[in-house]
Amino acid sequence: MVTKALRLDSFLPYRLSFTTALLSDSIAQSYETLFGITIPEWRIIAWVAEKGSITQQQICAQTRMDKVTVSRAAIALTERGLLERLPHAEDRRSHLLALTAEGKALHAAIAPKALEMESRVFSHFSKAEVDAFLSMLRRIDAIVLGEEGGE
Repeated sequence: MVTKALRLDSFLPYRLSFTTALLSDSIAQSYETLFGITIPEWRIIAWVAEKGSITQQQICAQTRMDKVTVSRAAIALTERGLLERLPHAEDRRSHLLALTAEGKALHAAIAPKALEMESRVFSHFSKAEVDAFLSMLRRIDAIVLGEEGGE
C-alpha cells in the first residue's frame, strides 16, 4: 500500500488555518487602527448586534473562542461603555450582554467596513463560487461536529 506524503502547503486543514489567519491579521490591523478594537471584541459586538442580547456562553459556542478570551473582551467592552450586562431571567447565574448606544454606533460604523473588506477579497470570485465555498465550509462544520455523515 502506497501512502500519500503529507505536504503541509496542500493539506486542507492547514490551508484553511493559514488563510483564516491571513484574513484575520489583515482585518485585525484595520479594526485596531480605525476603531481601537480587537478581533475578539469585534466578534462580540457583531454577535450582540445580531442577537440583541446574548450570553457569554452563547458567544463562545458561536465563535469557537475560549471562555477567557470572551470574558476579557466583554470586560474591556463593558469598561469602554460599549456593552452592558443585563439580568438573565432564565438563568440567574449568568447575564446577557447588550450593546449600549455607543456600542450600536460603533457597530454601525464597523459593519460597512467589514462588508467592504469581504467584498474586496471575494469580488475576485463569481457568486456561484462564493456560494459553493460557503456551502462547503458549512458542510465541513457539520461533519466535524458530527451532524452529517462522513460522506
